[in-house]
Amino acid sequence: MKNRLRVLRAERNWSQAELAERLQVSRQSVNAIETGKFDPSLPLAFKISRLFGSPIEAIFIEEA
Repeated sequence: MKNRLRVLRAERNWSQAELAERLQVSRQSVNAIETGKFDPSLPLAFKISRLFGSPIEAIFIEEA
């Protein structure tokens, strides 16, 4: 699954550590999600969606 997390984070000038703190996860988790090595749980996806004020579908894109 692709995502726009890195772009959204960069638009706000947040480091991975800052985003991780806001989401209450580790920086390594943020990195793994951004690089596509890990898909977030549904509760975490909703938390990310709320934080950025965007629907989940605007952040996470299913690969064909």
